Amino acid sequence: MADGDRTEWLELVRDRYARLAEEVHRVIIGQDEVVQNLVSALFARGHCLLIGVPGLAKTLLVKTLAQSLSWEFKRIQFTPDLMPSDRIGTGILDADPESGRRSLRFVRGPIFANVVLADEINRTPPKTQSALLEAMQEYAVTVAGRTMPLEPPFFVVATQNPIEQEGTYPLPEAQLDRFMYSLSVDYPRPEEEERIAATTTTDESVTVQPVFSREELLEVQRLVRQIPVSPHVVRYAVTLARASRPQSPDATPMIRKYAQWGAGPRASQYLLLGAKALAVMQGKPAPTANDVRQVAPLVLQHRIIPNYAAVADDVTAARLVEDLLQGVREPAYEPV
Repeated sequence: MADGDRTEWLELVRDRYARLAEEVHRVIIGQDEVVQNLVSALFARGHCLLIGVPGLAKTLLVKTLAQSLSWEFKRIQFTPDLMPSDRIGTGILDADPESGRRSLRFVRGPIFANVVLADEINRTPPKTQSALLEAMQEYAVTVAGRTMPLEPPFFVVATQNPIEQEGTYPLPEAQLDRFMYSLSVDYPRPEEEERIAATTTTDESVTVQPVFSREELLEVQRLVRQIPVSPHVVRYAVTLARASRPQSPDATPMIRKYAQWGAGPRASQYLLLGAKALAVMQGKPAPTANDVRQVAPLVLQHRIIPNYAAVADDVTAARLVEDLLQGVREPAYEPV
């Protein structure tokens, strides 16, 4: 993409994102940061984990986002008895009434959509959870030895309820690492809750208009990958990820004391992709270290595993990320 074309696309994406946020907020009141972070993960070809108590419109938010993109949306309610075939699809034996010949026909499951909401993903056993791994990473599913690609764009948003832990199956680290962001959905502010109560107790319906076409969104995702990143910003992202590992010489004293495991190389990749997506959404030609700092809590807090000492001292992964951002200095610029 030429520099002139890239500049035009950056201006277009900035304006379209503003319209997209307006369309989403016609239905969703508040949650500005959550909306921004969802869109940035979408632009970066990532997936998101939404954590929040029931009743905070997590499902409605994802559905509204899909409507504003005119994409196919499917919701999967994860339960203890859900099987991988319920999500991927299954083969059905068809019989021709005239010839009597029988053939196996594959019926696609809800995973074959552009936006997939995995509701309460921690309520299903690891066998079904792991069935998402191939789809999220490879953008394909395998059934009976046959690999079928998923049509891009493909965006998975999983939700978790932090209150109820009985009868749940915590996501393994390998599954958590596939999610680009972990987003916390909090209660609305008082004035926002008043608007929610007033607008949702009437018979008025809101229609969301699509903002991006499928082809335009794919071009935006390519643009995010194409914009340049300075070595200074790359070094800062890698240093942050390495400093989260307790055995690393770059680790802070708090990380060495309270972290059992740190973030892997995928965290460095997602720090840069998240920063690049934010830059594109703001119409900037390249990301800065401040963009990396902005996405760092979303990328790192579900990749840092506190140890027993941290549990005893009530030190959370979010607190460890705060320590990282305070303790890791931005590298000095080197002359070219």
